[in-house]
Amino acid sequence: MRFARRIATTAAVVSASISATAGLAVAGTGSTAGTAVTSRYVALGDSYASGSGLSGQQDSQCARSNRSYPALLALVYKSSFKNATCTGATTRSIWNHQGSKPPQANSLSADTTLVTLTIGGNDIGFSEIIATCMSGATNNRNGNPCEKYYGDQLRQRIEKLSPRIGAILQDIKRRSPRARVVLVGYPSLLPANGADCKWESVPFAKGDIPYLDRTVFQLNEMLRQQAAWNSTTYVDLYTATKGADMCQPANKRFIEPVMPLGAKSAHPNLTGHVMMTAFIKRTIG
Repeated sequence: MRFARRIATTAAVVSASISATAGLAVAGTGSTAGTAVTSRYVALGDSYASGSGLSGQQDSQCARSNRSYPALLALVYKSSFKNATCTGATTRSIWNHQGSKPPQANSLSADTTLVTLTIGGNDIGFSEIIATCMSGATNNRNGNPCEKYYGDQLRQRIEKLSPRIGAILQDIKRRSPRARVVLVGYPSLLPANGADCKWESVPFAKGDIPYLDRTVFQLNEMLRQQAAWNSTTYVDLYTATKGADMCQPANKRFIEPVMPLGAKSAHPNLTGHVMMTAFIKRTIG
């Protein structure tokens, strides 16, 4: 796989660091900083960053794992680390309480030196889309009932979300002017066609799988554009993880299939988080 070849060395370093740390403990605030850029790290975002479905859960409300890519980055960089990520987070969660959790932006400060952000999937309705597409496929496995249902709605949701992403990036820079800000895109969730997808684990209609793949691509393209407009580093996990989607065999996929339904459904597995960590580290340096 091209992605694995390109970052095999970095991934090996990450894996070795994980193995060498008992219980995958995240580096604490007293750790020695690796570099000036990575010394004070704050992670913001949703379940793709919090580590939903992984072991090592440290906050059940937010499904926050010490095996998620932010926790692994903090481990590798030996950063002072604040993890504000939370499952179910939307752009609203950056500035407002999410249940009992304070606004994620409250974790930022003037001396923050690194910020990662994964956000947007819940704003366009990832969970709703999965449920709707599963329901529509029940009696139409070979058609495209989900695409017919949504039509252009999902693209419109992405367009509506775009300025909010820009506003968040600007606010992060205002609160943490010294920070390297890294907007992390979503990995590839599905292949370009449904030929390799098994109904038992990925119960979407064959014709909807290209539509859903395009939707994830469009979301990532919007994120990339906002990063460029706001002088923010963008990490393209979509391109990097093509061929490791939820329809692949267990030993080749970075994303778990939809079924069985649970915290793992359609989320990165441990291998995915390790490889995401490696690629993000390769981008940051």
